[in-house]
Amino acid sequence: MLNYTQERSKHGWMLRLYRAHFFAYIVFLLLIFYKLVILHDNLHARYIDMNWLDNIIAIGSVMLSSFWIFWLPRRGRLPALWILDIILTFIIFADLVYYRYFGDFITVPVLLQAGQVGELGDSIRSLIHAPDLRLFADLLLGLILALFLGIRWLRRRRRDHNHYSPYSSDSSYRGKDRRLRVVIRRFTAGVVIFILGFVMTMGPIRQYTKTWAAGLFEGGWWNISLYNVTGLLGFHYYDAYRYTKEHLGGKPELSAEARQEIEQWFAAAKSRRVVQNETFGAYKDSNIIVVQAEAFMNFMIGKEIGGQEITPNFNRLMKESLYYSNFYHQTGQGRTSDADFSSHSSLHPLPTGSVFVRFPGHEYDVLPSILKDNGYETGAFHAYESSFWNRLNMYKAMKYDHFYNKQDYKMDEAIGWSLGDKSFFRQSLELMSKEQQPFYSFLITLSSHHPYTLPADVQELDTEGFQGTLFGDYLQSVHYVDAALGELVEGMKQQGIWDNTILVFYGDHDNSLQDKEPYEKFLGKSLSALDMSQIMNQVPLLIHLPDGQHAGIDEEPAGQLDMAPSLLHLLGISTESDYMMGNNLFSGQERFVVLRSVAFTDGKLYYIPSPDSRFDNGSCYDLGSRTLTDVEKCRIPYEEANKRLSISDQIITGDLIRQLRAAK
Repeated sequence: MLNYTQERSKHGWMLRLYRAHFFAYIVFLLLIFYKLVILHDNLHARYIDMNWLDNIIAIGSVMLSSFWIFWLPRRGRLPALWILDIILTFIIFADLVYYRYFGDFITVPVLLQAGQVGELGDSIRSLIHAPDLRLFADLLLGLILALFLGIRWLRRRRRDHNHYSPYSSDSSYRGKDRRLRVVIRRFTAGVVIFILGFVMTMGPIRQYTKTWAAGLFEGGWWNISLYNVTGLLGFHYYDAYRYTKEHLGGKPELSAEARQEIEQWFAAAKSRRVVQNETFGAYKDSNIIVVQAEAFMNFMIGKEIGGQEITPNFNRLMKESLYYSNFYHQTGQGRTSDADFSSHSSLHPLPTGSVFVRFPGHEYDVLPSILKDNGYETGAFHAYESSFWNRLNMYKAMKYDHFYNKQDYKMDEAIGWSLGDKSFFRQSLELMSKEQQPFYSFLITLSSHHPYTLPADVQELDTEGFQGTLFGDYLQSVHYVDAALGELVEGMKQQGIWDNTILVFYGDHDNSLQDKEPYEKFLGKSLSALDMSQIMNQVPLLIHLPDGQHAGIDEEPAGQLDMAPSLLHLLGISTESDYMMGNNLFSGQERFVVLRSVAFTDGKLYYIPSPDSRFDNGSCYDLGSRTLTDVEKCRIPYEEANKRLSISDQIITGDLIRQLRAAK
């Protein structure tokens, strides 16, 4: 039987341990908050500074993730805190690395593509910086502390076991009463922390949504903007809720009013897109080869370094082709798959995840399907795994006759992720020679993929002051892709298809190198926010027509949504009954180009949205003078940009094309 001194000593130790656990919890909150600040500091290129309300949201969101710790038995709390620390640290670290490449945060739809992470290899390694190890320092110390406490606990248990005596009935009664009080105390502590965390998180968010962030949870806000309101963990809470609601709640019912509004918008778009002029049907039954070039940007077209042209073959081809010098990629998180989707469907990609992965079974009016219905043999060519970006399933839905993937190519030129583009083009032309004309061939390149490392024996560009840098490696890889383009053109001529084929070449997205300094060094001038926005969003578009007609530089804005309706126009295939949002580049109409971020341009104005998504805080530029102008000049086109993105999102997520056609 324990004497009074032993009993008091034991309970005093329990009280000290309880206080120690509470102290450990405070340390845990501060550590995770510190890691969230590290993340935020690494996103300085796009984010506003955190204010005191943002700090409260951050701490409150950590409390919401950890209130349940106090419901555990005391021996389980420290291990649970350590495990939760590991989980949250991994989330923060993963978001940091993902942002450095994609300029966005990981979402549930992205996690569905987690099987692709292993394929990123060198790209991921190049995105991890030495200072990032700060995020894991406490975990190592926690492991050491856990081992130390574990040893102490084993010693104490052995000692208590040696002095154990059965309780008297009165002592047993007091023990049960004491255990009940402990359970109540634990439950109360967890509830109090949950309530406090909820108030600290939702209070400021509610304040934001009543003022500058009105409509936050109703509209399709960009993830970057959501983060600036909810914080990182709050963003992930909402993303999980949004995904669950989207997939378990069923497809939203479209009201008659909403259906009428969407139909009216597409009717107006059709009137601008569908025109009968001299180019309509001028190239009927021509073959089409479309090349989507990985990370091929516009800023280096026509430029030299070390006395060499970076893109000599592109420059030469430009003289007998249509070159769109203000062509914008309109991709989101889906990157390469978004460029593929938007170019073929003339719809915007989603704000989160890839349409290829999320909604491959929905109905879209896509270029290969339309061409197949008009007598074309269609094929997609990509020397990589067929499952990547869920291409195998999506291409079946797009009604491609063939999907030539890695297993169809001989790996005789190993470069970067897969087969070098020179061999890829050569073998793709051989496969095309077996197809019946007219054919549509869509080729996706890989050699200029991040981290842009080429074998020394194929490096032919003197990158001068950029030698050994990621920017220099990028220029080197682009030069190689340009050489492959030159060989593709020669191969087409040798096969006798050059004179009856429309060749389209465009970049899929930016190179993810967002540091301004190397661009300023390369271009030899200082760059404004407008300059950098255009550099990071512009990719080249080149269209070579069979007879070399209509060659020249088109400086009006254009975007990836414009490819499908424009090619169909040249072939004389009407898009009157198709639900497409892009411009017809040959219609002679003014163009309006909207990016996934809600940036937009009409050729006269250019709008850069603010991270907080407040229109008034965005930047409206006059492209004539390239200076800031009154933001109110951008209000009407801003509202139109949001409307287009909203309609496109509804079309995709609600499978509305199927519904709209069924209602007719």
